[in-house]
Amino acid sequence: MALLALTPSGCTAARGTDAKSGTAAPLGPGWSAGPVAEDATRRLAAMSLTEKVASLLMLHQPGTDAAELRTFAGANGLGGLILMDDNVPVSPEEMRAMTDALSPDPELPLLIGIDQEGGEVSRLPADLAPGAAQLQTLPAPATEDAFRSRSTLLQSVGVSVNFGIVADVTADPSSFLAGRVLGTDPASASARVAAAVTGERARVLSTLKHFPGHGAAPGDSHRSIPSTPLGYQDWLTREAPSFQSGIEAGAALIMFGHLAYPSVDPRPASLSPAWHEILRTELGFDGVTITDDLLMLQDFGLPEYADPAENGIAALAAGNTMLLSVLPANPARYGTDVTVLIGRIVEAVDTGRLTLEQIDDAAYKLLVLRGRAALSASQE
Repeated sequence: MALLALTPSGCTAARGTDAKSGTAAPLGPGWSAGPVAEDATRRLAAMSLTEKVASLLMLHQPGTDAAELRTFAGANGLGGLILMDDNVPVSPEEMRAMTDALSPDPELPLLIGIDQEGGEVSRLPADLAPGAAQLQTLPAPATEDAFRSRSTLLQSVGVSVNFGIVADVTADPSSFLAGRVLGTDPASASARVAAAVTGERARVLSTLKHFPGHGAAPGDSHRSIPSTPLGYQDWLTREAPSFQSGIEAGAALIMFGHLAYPSVDPRPASLSPAWHEILRTELGFDGVTITDDLLMLQDFGLPEYADPAENGIAALAAGNTMLLSVLPANPARYGTDVTVLIGRIVEAVDTGRLTLEQIDDAAYKLLVLRGRAALSASQE
């Protein structure tokens, strides 16, 4: 799968809408060249606004029935599915059979994502490579080896996106991230994050998380919005280096965390135009950005995040390329209806809250990503 290594993520030019001026930045050359890009341009021109919006969603539905998962994704026109523990069959062979059956169009497969960090967060029992807690004590080449093994397994079962590289930094043993970070200081984290991306290269699309850095923000973002008093200049030296190293190594995606740096923006980074601008202009990333699970915002119980559609609109307005939502068996429990969500985002474009250019830019990038995944899968 040699073509899964994306070069655009290290470019300084980005196509996303400029959070300050509202104008679109130029598309970097890595996104606009070659037959996959040409096919993405053709497909985008043929899509309705509703189809474009739907393609920006990566959602979850419980179960291992491939027909049901395929119907769920196809009926809603999704761009991807995230697999959780309840989607993993007994054997790798069964999982590959399931993932092979998920995409209605093999030339434009769904992005199939999973959280396979190894160690504490591991969906696949067959992954025997060491996790972060062990890798913290070993030289960086051990991390490259572990993630090469891990990504080889993911590739073999039909997963194309790994949300598995924790680029956060913390030395606090009481942190919920203590056993998940690859380094306890900027230098060690940077070396191992780059090694992890290198190990996954040509097998899966690597994702760095949780930007702009969860280690500085104490607390679990699954339960509240962690906040840190860390200032921007300190962030540049403490939290940014590991993300920078992963970007330079070729990470294709960056996941934005639901955590706040009030010195930069009081809003969660996942909803912050300022942090998207920093990622693009300061760290030179023009790859795909994706939210952490948007349902987490509702779990906080804060009234300003009670509306799932409003959260999705705000996330796109901030600059995210893709929206991730780990829907339960009964999405109505969260007030979520996929058709309504898509319709509300379309309405936001119609009323000017979001621009068509934003939607087109995001949909185009994801078409390119999916097209490269298809080409790579055909070469296995």
